[in-house]
Amino acid sequence: MPGFEIFGDEERKEVNDVLETGVLFRYGFEEARNNHFKAFEFEKKLCNITGSKYSHLCSSGTAALCTALCACGIGAGDEVIIPPFTFVATFEAVINVGAIPVFSEIDETLCLDPDKIEDVITSRTRAVVPVHMCGSMARIDEIKNFCDKKGLILLEDSCQSIGATYQGKSLGSFGLAGCFSFDSVKTITCGEGGGIITDNKNVYEKADQYADHGHDHLGGADRGADDHPIMGTNYRISELNAAVGVAQLNKLDQIIDTQRRNKLAIKDAMTDLPDVSFRYIPDAKGDSATFLSFFLPTEERARQIAKNLARNGAGSPYWYDNNWHYYKEWHHLKEIKRSGKLAFELADNLPDYKNLLLENSDKIMKKTISMQIMLSWTDKDIENRIQAIKKSFKG
Repeated sequence: MPGFEIFGDEERKEVNDVLETGVLFRYGFEEARNNHFKAFEFEKKLCNITGSKYSHLCSSGTAALCTALCACGIGAGDEVIIPPFTFVATFEAVINVGAIPVFSEIDETLCLDPDKIEDVITSRTRAVVPVHMCGSMARIDEIKNFCDKKGLILLEDSCQSIGATYQGKSLGSFGLAGCFSFDSVKTITCGEGGGIITDNKNVYEKADQYADHGHDHLGGADRGADDHPIMGTNYRISELNAAVGVAQLNKLDQIIDTQRRNKLAIKDAMTDLPDVSFRYIPDAKGDSATFLSFFLPTEERARQIAKNLARNGAGSPYWYDNNWHYYKEWHHLKEIKRSGKLAFELADNLPDYKNLLLENSDKIMKKTISMQIMLSWTDKDIENRIQAIKKSFKG
C-alpha cells in the first residue's frame, strides 16, 4: 500500500489507449473511442474480484458512499450507525444525504463492536455502516446477523479494504451494498475514484442513475434519448482515472501477496517485544495487510513508543490524536461548522456531538499504534525497520 508505488508500463498503456482516442468521458462517443470503455472494464473486473453481480464506478470513495446511501433509500431524518474510528468521509456522506450519523463503540478489531450497536438503536435507525479499517475486517458476520434480525440496511464501508475477505467472501459483499475507495493512497488507485458493489439489481440501477444526473443509460449512443427516472448528481469518473484503475486491478493479487509478506516479517520480529499485543483480526487469512496495528498496555507507553518510532525513522500513526480518523478531533462536526445549511439539522433531537463520549473506543484507541505496510520495501528496508522498531522499544 499504496498502489502508486508500483506504477509502470501497464498504467501508461491503459491511459494511452484513452488519450489516443481523445474520449475522456465514460459514456457515448462509440465511433471515436475505438472500443475502449475503461470504466465499464473496471466495473466488470471489480465484479469478478468481489463475486458481486453488479458494480458501479464513481469519482471518489466519498461519492460512492453518498451514491450507495441514496440507492439504498437512506435519506432525510434517517439515523445511520457508524464507528468513531474512520475517515471523515463516512459521516460526511451520511450528512450529505440528509441522514443523521450516530456513533457506536468499536472493539479490538478497530471496527464496530456488534455487541454495542443495540445501545444506540432508536425508532429512527435505518442502517448500519461498519467500516473495515486499515485493511482488515469487522466482525461482519455478527453485524450482518444483527441487521437482519432488526430489519436494518447493512452498507459496508470497505474503502480501505479492497482485496480483503472474510471466510473467503469479499468485504463489501455482505450487505445490501459495499463501497471502495481508489484515491491516491489506497491499495488500488485511480488517482481519484470509488466503487460500489451489490447483488441487488434495483440498488445498482439507482446508483448508476444517481451518479449521472438521473440518466437511465437506455438511450444507446444518444445520451439525449436517456430518460431520467430519478434526480441525481455528477459523481462520474473519467476514463483516464478508470484506465489507471484497470491496470492496478490487474496487480491486486501481487499487491496483496507483497503486503502480507512484508507485514508478516515485521509482525514476527515484534512478537517477543515487551508489552505488545496485536489487533484482533476475525479471519487472519483474509487480511489485506495494509497496516500492522498493535496495542501497548497504557496510553503513556503508546505515546512514548509512537515518539520513539518517529525519531528512529519508523513513524507510525497514533490514531487517538489524528485529525482525520478519530472523533476526538472532529471539531467541525462537534460544532456543526458548514458552508451552508444542512438538511440533517432540520431533524429533531440531533445527537450531541459536542459532548460525545465513547469510553470503550477511547480506551482502545489510546493504546493503539498502526504501522503502514509499504509495497516498495526491499529486504534491506524491512531489516532496517525491524532494527528501528527494536531500538524504539529500548528507548
